[in-house]
Amino acid sequence: MRKVSVKIKTKDKGRKALKYISTRDRTVRVSAAQAIAQGISREAGLFVPESLPRLSEERLRGLVELEYVDRACDILGDFLTDFTAGEIRACVEGAYGGGKFDNSRIAPLSKLCPDAYLLELWHGPTCAFKDMALQLLPHLLTRSGKKVADGREICILVATSGDTGKAALEGFRDVDGTRILVFYPRDGVSDIQKLQMTTQQGGNVGVWGVEGNFDDTQSFVKSIFTDKDIRARLESHNMSFSSANSINWGRLAPQIVYYISAYCDLVAGGEIAFGDVVNAAVPTGNFGNILAAYYAKKMGLPLGKLLCASNINNVLTDFIRTGTYDRRRQFHATSSPSMDILISSNLERMLFALSDGDDKIVTDLMGQLAQNGCYTVSGEMRDLLQSELYGGFCDEARTARTIKKTFEEYSYLCDTHTAVALAVLEQYVRETGNHTKTIVASTANPYKFAGSILTAITGRQSGEDEFAQINELSALTGTAVPPQILELRNSAVRFGESCTKDGMRDAVLGMLKIK
Repeated sequence: MRKVSVKIKTKDKGRKALKYISTRDRTVRVSAAQAIAQGISREAGLFVPESLPRLSEERLRGLVELEYVDRACDILGDFLTDFTAGEIRACVEGAYGGGKFDNSRIAPLSKLCPDAYLLELWHGPTCAFKDMALQLLPHLLTRSGKKVADGREICILVATSGDTGKAALEGFRDVDGTRILVFYPRDGVSDIQKLQMTTQQGGNVGVWGVEGNFDDTQSFVKSIFTDKDIRARLESHNMSFSSANSINWGRLAPQIVYYISAYCDLVAGGEIAFGDVVNAAVPTGNFGNILAAYYAKKMGLPLGKLLCASNINNVLTDFIRTGTYDRRRQFHATSSPSMDILISSNLERMLFALSDGDDKIVTDLMGQLAQNGCYTVSGEMRDLLQSELYGGFCDEARTARTIKKTFEEYSYLCDTHTAVALAVLEQYVRETGNHTKTIVASTANPYKFAGSILTAITGRQSGEDEFAQINELSALTGTAVPPQILELRNSAVRFGESCTKDGMRDAVLGMLKIK
């Protein structure tokens, strides 16, 4: 798909200043820099744009002719109106340039069949889609800090279900004026994901395993931002918290870019005519990735149905189909661990949109979730949700069959999370008869989950040595192992500590050397 590289100079004048409001108190009104530096509003709401920029037909046609970096600069300019065009370009080129991505197209499309195109989001340094945002966020955050944080050291606190942790650690490694502390469910990530985090280099990083699941770690991260005692302690040491999780708007904005870019690539490659509607299928845990597609659609991108694909932890599927969100269910550890989530934080932003920006409704629903573990939206909100999203899920057996089928029929090796999206796409087509061309978000390199992939293809359990699994999978499929995964074999583990969820607060204070 041929594109030309054009250095566009986005004018600083002429863009309307965009402010961000809180999903739980819309009287809170801050700049993009403040929203990114702060991460979450002080009453625990999430920052959202006061209004979404619009993509005109003329502008979208212009984006078709550009390379990824230029598209990103243009789109992000609408969201970061307190950044100069030069600052945005420096951030974007710092994120995606310098050979950090092993494909010059950054997020290339791979045509699987006439109706499905895999949007490969895993060509960055940690082999996962989180690189698309987390290579950019450190640049955005450090510049935001200089604008609004008065020289304070920014402490990045991260809860991860596997991929965010490594991507954030790599992105913030040795970045001046920052520290990054990552918590992961000790027994809830793949061996490769754990190695990627526990061997991380850098003088400003810290990693802890948690004796619990991702929801435990995520709940703590969200609560610490509203802990007045901890906030006061940080301020006394000239520090402030921020987040690299998808609750930070600086994580979501870059994800909007790649859906717009994928559509442009389909047009540029002659796969669709300009203006044709396409669907998107997204493996979904914390809801941020599919929310970015929703925002792109509301900006004017010709997207149709958004397929929200879950694994057996199908709390989102049930919500979309019934209007009731109920996390009071058995938690399953699966072969797609980045989706093993029962509390989808970014869904709060969707609720804000569905309620037409009613912060009182959102606050009430989030209160019910915290107190009772469930809530039910109004019939009107449910109908709006169903008009935008299709909810489907995939069990472990179906995930394995999809991996095997995709490799045997198309000679394409996909990871477990991408397989869930492909299975749900097949389910959607079978149920509806709708063969609209679909962008499928492919979120990780399969070698991050080599044992599960190998078992799916061979039908037998593999051994426990993850590097033996990697070598066997490569020999069996004739595919190359990413060098950044191979090099883990000889990397020393730096972080072997673990704690209970009740000990996470002390772990944070200890890592920051604050009493």
